[in-house]
Amino acid sequence: MKLPWRHSRQPPRRCWRRSWLTALCVLAVPTAAHAQGAPPLLTNDPGTPGNGNWEINLGMLPVLRQHQNVFQVPQIDINFGLGDRIQLTYEIPYALQSEPGEPIQTGWGNAFVGLKWRFLDNKSGWSASIFPQVEPPGLGASIRTGVASSGTRLLFPVEIAKTVGPLNLGIEAGYYFPWHSRGERIIGFAAGHQLTPKLNILGEVYNDYVMGALPHDTTFDAGGQYRFHKGLILLFTAGRSFSANSSGQPEFTGYIGVQILLDKYGKELHEEP
Repeated sequence: MKLPWRHSRQPPRRCWRRSWLTALCVLAVPTAAHAQGAPPLLTNDPGTPGNGNWEINLGMLPVLRQHQNVFQVPQIDINFGLGDRIQLTYEIPYALQSEPGEPIQTGWGNAFVGLKWRFLDNKSGWSASIFPQVEPPGLGASIRTGVASSGTRLLFPVEIAKTVGPLNLGIEAGYYFPWHSRGERIIGFAAGHQLTPKLNILGEVYNDYVMGALPHDTTFDAGGQYRFHKGLILLFTAGRSFSANSSGQPEFTGYIGVQILLDKYGKELHEEP
C-alpha cells in the first residue's frame, strides 16, 4: 500500500512510512498461500496469494496534515500468485491534494510494479521475503499538478514474520534507490491477533526517513480485517504521528477498503477454511 507524498520534499512512496524503536504494536503476517497481505497496514509481510490466485485491494487513504490534506481515492493494489512463494504486484493511486487557499489538485499518482519472493517459508515459525519494486515516472499531467513525481526509483525491502503465542509479529525494512532525488529509508513493526474466526485485529508503528529532509514521519495505527463474505474482507485502520500537529507530520492517517480473494486464475471467490 502506497500513501500520498509530502509536498515539502521530493515524493517518497509512502508518507506514513528517528525514533523507530519507540514501540512495537499490532499486522496479521500470514505466511501461507492466500495470505491477506499488507493492507490495511503499511508494513508488508511475506505472504503471497498462492499459485494462480488473485488478491485485489481497493481502498481510500486519507493523510491529513496541518497545511496539506491528501486522499487516495481509490488506491488500487493488485497481486497475483506464481507458484506458492512468488507474487506479482501492481499498485496505483488516484490522488486528491488540497492546501489552504489553493485549488484541489487531482490525478493519478506514481505506480509501483514489484515481485515478492518468500525465500524462507515457515521454518521453525519464521518466514521471510524480499519485495523489489520499481516506481516509474508519473503521467505528465499529474507531474504538473504535483500529485506525482518525474523520477524513477527502486525500492528494495525485506519482510520477516514470526508467530509468538497468540500474536503474529512482523517487520519490514527497506531503502529507496533514486535516480535523481534523495534516498529514503522505511521501517515498520506490526502485529496481529485472530480475535474471532472472522475478525483479525492489527496495528503497527511505521517510520519514513528521507535523507536530509524534514519532517521524518513516525506514525502508529490500529485496525482490523473482517471477513464478511466468501472471498471478501473489510479492511480498516486509523492512526496518526507521535509528534505534535505543528511538526508537519500527519494529524490523521487511515485506510478503509475491501480485499477480494480469487482462486483458480480469477474464476471463483476464495473459500476460506
